[in-house]
Amino acid sequence: MPLSKLQFKPGVNREVTAYTNEGGWFDIDSVRFQKGFPEKIGGWQKRGSDNYLGTARELHPWVTLDRDQFMGVGTNLKYYIDRGGEYNDITPLRATTAAGDVTFAATNGSSTLVITDTAHGAVANDFVTFTGSATLGGTITAAVLNQEYQIVLVVNANSYHVTARTAGSLINAPVVPVLANGSDTGNGGASVVGAYQINTGLDVVVSASGWGAGTWSRGTWGSASTDAIVSNTLRLWSNDNFGEDLLINVRDGGIYYWDATGGLGTRAVDITTLSTLPKIPTVAKQILISDRDRHVIAFGCDTEANPGVQDPLTIRFSSQESITDWAATATNTAGELQLGSGSEIVTAIETRQQVLVMTDTTLYAMQYLGPPFTFGVTAISENITIAGPNAAIAVDDNVFWMGRSEFYVYSGAVQRLPCSVRDYVFSDLNEGQLEKINVGLNTEHSEVWWFYPSANSLEVDKYVVYNYLEQVWYYGTFGRTAWVDRGIFDFPIAANNDGFLYEHELGFDDGTTNPASAINAYIQSSPMDIGDGEQFMFIRKMIPDVDFKNSTAILPETNITLDVKNAPDGTYSDSQTDAFVNTQAAPVNARTEQLFFRLRGRQMRFKIGSDELEVTWRLGSPRVDIRPDGRR
Repeated sequence: MPLSKLQFKPGVNREVTAYTNEGGWFDIDSVRFQKGFPEKIGGWQKRGSDNYLGTARELHPWVTLDRDQFMGVGTNLKYYIDRGGEYNDITPLRATTAAGDVTFAATNGSSTLVITDTAHGAVANDFVTFTGSATLGGTITAAVLNQEYQIVLVVNANSYHVTARTAGSLINAPVVPVLANGSDTGNGGASVVGAYQINTGLDVVVSASGWGAGTWSRGTWGSASTDAIVSNTLRLWSNDNFGEDLLINVRDGGIYYWDATGGLGTRAVDITTLSTLPKIPTVAKQILISDRDRHVIAFGCDTEANPGVQDPLTIRFSSQESITDWAATATNTAGELQLGSGSEIVTAIETRQQVLVMTDTTLYAMQYLGPPFTFGVTAISENITIAGPNAAIAVDDNVFWMGRSEFYVYSGAVQRLPCSVRDYVFSDLNEGQLEKINVGLNTEHSEVWWFYPSANSLEVDKYVVYNYLEQVWYYGTFGRTAWVDRGIFDFPIAANNDGFLYEHELGFDDGTTNPASAINAYIQSSPMDIGDGEQFMFIRKMIPDVDFKNSTAILPETNITLDVKNAPDGTYSDSQTDAFVNTQAAPVNARTEQLFFRLRGRQMRFKIGSDELEVTWRLGSPRVDIRPDGRR
């Protein structure tokens, strides 16, 4: 009997039933498509042994004039600069007390220190560094007090608690508490100074419901709303380089500047402290520096006429080549624009020709015009949505983004991006955590990756990929909270919610564990039949076509599984008569010439996968011996 080639359409299709998708792929994990054929994705390894505090949702790489490779890492607790896997804390300070404003109190047998500081302005999880302290008289020595602490409880506006820990211990290491004894009766002396870092942010969006939430007249009269309203937003950062220096912005917070000449031991400072010039923005949703004309642009900021009051639709820009000259005059290029559609600016993306600004309803193009207007904006498309501030990315002359129910692309005009897994993705979103959605580019494989929190998860745990070269879609089940493509660094780098950065496309295994663990990678087809399915089939053997190139295992192996069933609505575990079974699996390695099966059914499903260390593979076109076997 002649052998039949198994050839499947590239990409995964979940927009139709499995049976309707005959000849295509229906389920997948940790597998991509290259030149139309499926292959296992690359592995990942930890970038260094140090960890950062909090959940990182912003990564920003750049190179200094001295060729140092830096990575900005913005978490809900801090902002770091990573150099070679070492995290340097440059989180700005919001306040420093006068000597003697801070006092301590300890209780015998307890590690809890009660700090008194009138109108301290701190919230739980904030960080404060004490200097100038004297011993409390016992085990709570000056060395124990004079270090950085994280606030564990805010008692009131004038008091909070920290946990005393071993002198010189790292803040991001497990705390070794120090218990006070009966001699710890002092208050730290009259020279104590407390340096408070800017307030920390949330790593989970806090929502509420009630009157006024959601659409008017939806639901029954008097019933509580089921729609969520955001009461506290996620801690997100934006950042860009001014030369080798760094500008950073806390979303809906201040703008800060880090001077590279000060070294990694210095902190970023509020730009309002760098000059006496007036009208410098004090709050913004996002900042960027336009590459072509060198303006600092603040989006969703306070207006020049009303400093300190945020307007979510205002755009302001500094004078060219300045970070502090923001007051518009006849002799500079500073200015201000007001958008007219939407309720807030969600994000801004710089392309080669313009800056695209997205509100919650409208896409604008912002273009450099030159004096006297400097910039102008044009509405491009209305009735668009975007899932969150980090859901859009520029790829050459295109911008791809994830909306609330669609994927979009802008390439001179806005188009909805045809997606064969749309329903699968958008029916499995945690609507309350959409701000966590982030997008990354993997140019080596022509891929745009969106990482998102699934319906039953508070944190990012799944991904969906669009291969823009081959125009196919696929998905999987691991999450990353931020991602940057290779370029400055040799491999793509991503943040995980375990406090570590990972280099991707490196090896073939999951490096989150030590030793590394295998990646469970598989792809499964839709069922197929003979003709229009009027006849049963008998499956006798298969000649596999699997390439294990570059695998480092001694004898790399994958598994091929065939299942049969009798009807589209049937199951693959139906009992059958005679000597036939419903499912058979067989290992395949580089030496495997053929596989033998004994399967009978009306439809057949094909699956290939691996869960072995040091293995990678690509599927070709296996051939299978399938022959008609009657109508019943």
